[in-house]
Amino acid sequence: MSLPAKVKMVEVGPRDGLQNEKQEISVATRVALVDRLSAAGLPVIEAGSFVSPKWVPQMAASEEVLAAIERRPGITYSALTPNMKGYERALQARADEVAVFGAASESFTQKNINCSIAESLERFRPLLEQARADGIRVRGYVSCVLGCPYEGDIAPEKVAEVSAALLQMGCYEISLGDTIGVGTPEAARKMVETVAACVPMEKLAVHFHDTYGQALANIYAALQAGVTVVDSAVAGLGGCPYARGASGNVASEDVLYMLNGLDIDTGVDLHKLVAAGNFISAELGRESNSRVARAITG
Repeated sequence: MSLPAKVKMVEVGPRDGLQNEKQEISVATRVALVDRLSAAGLPVIEAGSFVSPKWVPQMAASEEVLAAIERRPGITYSALTPNMKGYERALQARADEVAVFGAASESFTQKNINCSIAESLERFRPLLEQARADGIRVRGYVSCVLGCPYEGDIAPEKVAEVSAALLQMGCYEISLGDTIGVGTPEAARKMVETVAACVPMEKLAVHFHDTYGQALANIYAALQAGVTVVDSAVAGLGGCPYARGASGNVASEDVLYMLNGLDIDTGVDLHKLVAAGNFISAELGRESNSRVARAITG
């Protein structure tokens, strides 16, 4: 199996990573993190989330973050928008693109937003129609693609069905998320190949959490299957409140080190990325979750 010559790294640390932190994180710290990630050359940075601060207090003031960051040419600054109100706020804050969030598990969807998968997708339709009219690209996330905390294993066909629906509604890219980090390489490969029968491979991304230490192996399997877009979070920030012992997203530094070793071009500077991860880890008062960062920093 051949590997891609180039991979797009999508940095989700400032949103997916920080949203689960218990401590307060200032706007200044969030801005400084995004600016350091920009300096490292990451092509896409998820800078904030326009959800209700009541539910996700760490993402309050995302408008202020997007207003204060130093925007570099060629870098996309995106935001998560669960509904029309969030979309309008993101537009006012000059987000370059937005993202919507679905799941491949009926139980997960019911327990989190009290509706079916089909109903949850229908809620996105007006947002996607408005975004098309505004010329704003929308990314679709599908969570629980390799397992659910309530249902256990998830059929790859269900992941394909939800992904195809998001594509049909207008999402330009679908990010397949192992939200609780239970997947293994062969399951990841089969899932990606099943989804690719409904959604073109070039429109797929993978988003693996590292709860069981399988994320890098899963990414490698996805690369072999033809995926060329990988989500990750600097310093391994994040976690899933639904998975016991979930250690967060796969660390961007570890992903980049592996891609460098495979001679895959990303355009990202490893040492600047490590510095960004060490910065936010120090701000949070703990060691980085990236093994590569710990090895380099000593």
